[in-house]
Amino acid sequence: MAEQFDIVVSGGGIAGMAAAAGFATLGVTVACIDPEPPVTAEAAQGADLRSTALLRPSVELLRGIGLWPRLAPHAAALQVMRIIEAEAAEARLVRDFDASDLSNEPFGWNLPNWLIRREMVVHLAGLAGVSFRPGLATTAVFTREGSAQVTLSDGSRLEARLLVAADGRESPVRKALGIGLRKLRYGQKALAFSVTHPVPHQNVSTEIHRSGGPFTLVPLPDREGLPSSAIVWMERGPEAERLAALPVPDFEAALLDRSCGILGPLRLVTGRALWPMASQIAHRFTAERTALIAEAAHVVPPIGAQGLNMSLADLACLLELARRDPAGIGAPAMLAAYQRQRWPEVAARVAGIDALNRASMFGAKPMREARAAALAAMHALGPIRRGLMLAGLGAR
Repeated sequence: MAEQFDIVVSGGGIAGMAAAAGFATLGVTVACIDPEPPVTAEAAQGADLRSTALLRPSVELLRGIGLWPRLAPHAAALQVMRIIEAEAAEARLVRDFDASDLSNEPFGWNLPNWLIRREMVVHLAGLAGVSFRPGLATTAVFTREGSAQVTLSDGSRLEARLLVAADGRESPVRKALGIGLRKLRYGQKALAFSVTHPVPHQNVSTEIHRSGGPFTLVPLPDREGLPSSAIVWMERGPEAERLAALPVPDFEAALLDRSCGILGPLRLVTGRALWPMASQIAHRFTAERTALIAEAAHVVPPIGAQGLNMSLADLACLLELARRDPAGIGAPAMLAAYQRQRWPEVAARVAGIDALNRASMFGAKPMREARAAALAAMHALGPIRRGLMLAGLGAR
């Protein structure tokens, strides 16, 4: 006999836990499962050392579902997005996109992923109607007109009106339902880690372009009395692997060179995580009684803080549809509306980020010059500059 819920969320990462918290605010019952217990300490093995810039629409969602008050004390504001075109170790072209051009609020706030997970676990534990079950994997999926049923790795079964697949880029649910995808590979990997530095970041997120991919410094709250930033360093695979294996002093020397010294010497204060880069989008985001969100639906390189923010936009769409018609949760009309609203928007963003990433990899001087000229032209025109900033926030 299957245990009954309104919603089953397969996947207990950040997007999956946010989904569980979000649906709980609607007064429905939710089960959230994941094969692995969440790693909630920075120094623990398997900790996610990346950070996430939560843009304003995502913060509004998290505030509405009760999560933001737990996260806000640990966040650093992002007031300016700075793009630098570099030649060797020198900044050649610098352009700032300032949130004050749009409103009195920052673009968003940045937090370490492991910390977001920690706070979400505590939040879920206090929610009535949510059963969070880490350590259990989805092994089979069966859907019919009125419900979806999942079989778990311990042999138990859960049944729900809606199955939300938030189980990652290799989504077992997506595969079980036979949903294909389009995947683009870049031959890149990204190093993710945190540093301290003597020069304050002043709430400026900086993306430095040279070749191989962007080098991004994103503000974090001070650490041990020193200014701190999260870094994502994208390079072609062999070079990223070489960098990941460097002794710390040599790695820090490479950091100073690649950062153009804008924050002074950078001191490594965490481990280095290495991630393969790809873009992918599922052929569709729905199946019978099932919705795909987050990396089960789409994956993009970490450019413009789009990844998790796109995932939370998926969730915001599902929650709004569920609020409009609580009795129709998981029904064909709700899922058709979700597909219609999200797939074209996500497809456009995947294509745009793909183009930006390929442009960031240019190594030949004429191509770098063209990239710099395009940036200067877009920044110089106020309406275009503001339009780009609104688009980055997810505004229509």
